[in-house]
Amino acid sequence: MGEQPGLAGPPLARTTLDRAAHHRTDETWLAEAWKTGLVLVIDIAKGGRVLVTGLPPATPGAAGSSAAGVGGPNLVLVGADAAPEGERLFLGIDREGTPIFAVVAPLPEAYGAEPATLRDIGDRLDPRDAGILTTAAALGNWHASHLFSPLTGQPTTVVEAGWSRVDANGKQMWPRTDPAMIVLVHNGLAGADGRCLLGHNASWPTVDGVRRFSCLAGYVEPGESAEAAVVREVREEVGIGLRSLKYEGSQSWPYPGSLMLGYTAEADPEQPFVLDPEEIDEARWLSRDDVRQMLAGTFEADGVHLKLPMRSSIALYLIELWLDA
Repeated sequence: MGEQPGLAGPPLARTTLDRAAHHRTDETWLAEAWKTGLVLVIDIAKGGRVLVTGLPPATPGAAGSSAAGVGGPNLVLVGADAAPEGERLFLGIDREGTPIFAVVAPLPEAYGAEPATLRDIGDRLDPRDAGILTTAAALGNWHASHLFSPLTGQPTTVVEAGWSRVDANGKQMWPRTDPAMIVLVHNGLAGADGRCLLGHNASWPTVDGVRRFSCLAGYVEPGESAEAAVVREVREEVGIGLRSLKYEGSQSWPYPGSLMLGYTAEADPEQPFVLDPEEIDEARWLSRDDVRQMLAGTFEADGVHLKLPMRSSIALYLIELWLDA
């Protein structure tokens, strides 16, 4: 229950929230908890925006601060009397014993607060707020896409404090998470001889001469293990085989509802690329020095600046794990 002190991991795997699932069907307890609890207002229609305080100005070219929870940002949580109308989603209980809820609604005006999303600030939230926002975004996205039953087509309503929906015939459904793999492929060498493989997704635009590169990723298919998905996706996207792989950790990625299973893998960089142009339109083997320059926002190749993923992603976690090896 909650985060284990001293254990590092992907940025959105951090939480100190007790989900207290045994309270989800206790309507009496929930009604009392609402009166004394705190509420996060989240606007799912606008990308899962919430209000935060302590948001510093963005630094051009930087991948983001790694000091989670140090000097903000902090989620704006309000009392029940200030919460807007909407379905109440019970998220859990914090370490101080305070019940935490979310309500999906347009954001209210709040002096000194700014809107932000989990993508923007997830890595910089403290473990309590990281757990609150990740859970709220995942639940909110699920509810938004399950207003009707896939079995009967009937409208559904929220039950179990936001952890289930039911139609008029009593057919119930629960939130589902889609497993996806993400892998940093490298050549297995330490120091200056080390190289890693990053790709540019064909759907990502080049904006103002800046092109984003990241790890290879894809969904686990029915009847497939996560490890088999790693091997398959790398072969499909860039045409190379792997000689070993290692599981490194996981985190929720509620866009809209994935669980990212993170791996590192070794491969021979002498293998020629065979790219799937619908998935990856460019792939590169990059040295540790190249990657450090990308982190600093100063790496350029063929007249284009190459950048890395956002810090809230598990992709950057895997890249920095390799970089420090």
